[in-house]
Order: sequence, then C-alpha cells, then structure tokens
Amino acid sequence: MASPMTKERSSFMLQTKSSGMSSPSQRRCSVAQLILRVLAVAFTAAAISVTVTSGQSVVILGFTFKARYSYSSAMRFLLGVDAVVCAFSALSLIFVYLLLNRSGSHLTNYFYLFLHDMVMTVLMISGCAAATAVGYIGRYGEERIGWGAVCGRIGKFCNRNLVSLVLSYLTFLAYLALAIISASKLMSRATE
Repeated sequence: MASPMTKERSSFMLQTKSSGMSSPSQRRCSVAQLILRVLAVAFTAAAISVTVTSGQSVVILGFTFKARYSYSSAMRFLLGVDAVVCAFSALSLIFVYLLLNRSGSHLTNYFYLFLHDMVMTVLMISGCAAATAVGYIGRYGEERIGWGAVCGRIGKFCNRNLVSLVLSYLTFLAYLALAIISASKLMSRATE
C-alpha cells in the first residue's frame, strides 16, 4: 500500500511530465550545454584574435625576416577551423536556447545536436593536430630531415601561437564534453 506522500510525489511527477516542466537534471544539462557553448565561442574568438595579431620580424645578417601565421598552411587551417567552429557554436547556442528548452522537443532535434557536436569535435581536433605538428617542428626542429628549430629566434611569435593552440584545445575539450552530454541526452530521450 502506497503512503500518501508517495502518491503525492508520483502525482507531481506525472504533472511535471505532462505539463512539460523539466526536471532538475534536465535543467542542469541544459545549463551545462549553454555554458560549454558560450565557452566554445569565447575560446575560439580569443584564439582567432591571438592568431591574427601574432607576427614578429627579426633581423639576421642585415636581412629582415617576418614570421606570420599566414605563412603556415597549418596555422591558416586552424584559423579557418576556429572561425567555422565559432560561428556554428553561436548558431548552436541559439538553437539550444530556443528549441531544446521548449517542452516536447523531438528526438530528431537531439540527434541533430549530437551530430553537430561530433562534427565540431572532429573539426577542432583536426585543426589542433595540424597546428601542433607544425608548432612542434618550429620549436624543436627535425634533425633527420634537416629542419632546424626556429622558435629560438622568433620566440614571441611561437609563444602567441602556443596560446592560440591551447585555446583551440580548450574548445576541443568543450565540444568533447558537449558530444558526451548530447549523446547521453539522446539516449535518455530514446528510452522514454
């Protein structure tokens, strides 16, 4: 026999589900998604700013050499990835706020959100991996091939690119967390 408190609690839960009110765990999930997406926008915008403003000129034996992000295809690729991810993060922020917080969101919305998060995660790690490889060679060189380390001469430029790369990796981690949250939300909605 159920106690009056148990009947009252189950009645409240049925009203909550039928009226579209979200549970505390759903609200926490939505808040976490919003925060991670805002962080992704902030990290990518900061990475873009640091990358675009990085540059250094050095004089060696009377010749002036310039180091710019645009001279490296990997850094241009990372900049393009950061720009795309920043724009799509802002759009997904609007999508999450408007569509998924409404009652009765469809399972397809959660699937599209999961798909978006996975694409952004893969895009970020590809840009980060390319820039990391070039940055490693710039900092440490590759003796067997004959490529010398250049960061000893253009340290300011290398350090700014390192900051940009760290910000991009933080964006990757934010999107990895978002993909996990989206997948778990998709699975929980599929079993309801």
